[in-house]
Amino acid sequence: MSFNSQDIRRAILAKWNESLSKYGNLFSSDSISGTSPPSVFVGSYNYPKVFVGPMVPPIHGDTSLLDNPEKWKGKSLEEIVNFRLNLVRGIQKISIDQTDGRYIENLQEITMSSKPTDSDLIFEKALSSSVSLDDESAPFGPIGQIKTAKFSGTSSVKLIEKIFYDKDLKAQDAVLNLYNSGIEISKIQKCFSIGMLGQGQKRKLVPTRWSITATDDIISKYLSDEILDYDLIDSCRVFSYGHLGNVFSVVLFPHRWIYEMIEAWYSNGIMGFGSDHEDARGINHPPAIAGAYFAAKLGVVEYLAKKKIQAGVVILREIRPEYAIPVGVWQIREGIREAMKQNPTIAENFDQALILASNKMSISKSEWLSHGSISKLIRQKTLSDFF
Repeated sequence: MSFNSQDIRRAILAKWNESLSKYGNLFSSDSISGTSPPSVFVGSYNYPKVFVGPMVPPIHGDTSLLDNPEKWKGKSLEEIVNFRLNLVRGIQKISIDQTDGRYIENLQEITMSSKPTDSDLIFEKALSSSVSLDDESAPFGPIGQIKTAKFSGTSSVKLIEKIFYDKDLKAQDAVLNLYNSGIEISKIQKCFSIGMLGQGQKRKLVPTRWSITATDDIISKYLSDEILDYDLIDSCRVFSYGHLGNVFSVVLFPHRWIYEMIEAWYSNGIMGFGSDHEDARGINHPPAIAGAYFAAKLGVVEYLAKKKIQAGVVILREIRPEYAIPVGVWQIREGIREAMKQNPTIAENFDQALILASNKMSISKSEWLSHGSISKLIRQKTLSDFF
């Protein structure tokens, strides 16, 4: 049985309201006591004075799953939306230059913590438990202006603590240092957002959404520069994966590093497309498809760097109506990572690879190509072709 996006949103909201009828008092008080996953959020509204605070569910115990996208493989859209709705967001308005002071330092301790943190928040007034879901913005639980906040039971990840106290290390180097030490990307993004990385006076609070894109960009650029020294892949390979109403096809082909991502989506029965691309020089403008571009790029360059090979890359993403509520670009990064773990189909040539990739979707090869630039990119001669 096929549901449209509106039906899916209504069904998820109905179940949420049903659980509120049983536990609603937990979300409508003027205080909350619970264990933060740990999680913090920096908004972008009213920049450069933004709303900053912890995210806390009204339950105690191991809540780490509620804000750990790397562990959400196999979870349904409804489960992930419920993770988000269960987190109450406490806020205070803070200037982005204010990366010290008791409140921010408490949030930095939470972010560094290796385990969930007990939190007690008192709000200026009672929370409203009503939430809305749409196809434009990620879901959020109730929001409340913090009057007082107490946290206990933090235990710092030593590596993050060391980098936090290194005021001479540039933010970019700090991100790469943490990544190469095996710290999860979602954790690095939170550290970046709450003003923990970078050189002394240059540290700033960074809206969560921006910090996610910046982190993906820094890591994917570092890895794509690294693979330029590797030999070209010896065949055309097609990888596929689908989750949460998103279908991904990744085509690798023998060529010096070029990368294009093409997205297709449905809006009121009409199909829309977006794309952007780069060659070995990288991309020199904000991508037309925003953070999706870097999230997908990171997933594929991790694979190439691990295999020590270089390739041309085309990523196709079909966003189906079942993806009724956007849950963040993490699902693109994790979707591509998962695609690259599958056994690839080997194609005879690039053209056949694109046909195989398109066969996984409801959009034809010619339609994908007409909304992208990969054919033109391949035809362009690079300097290396002349030597």
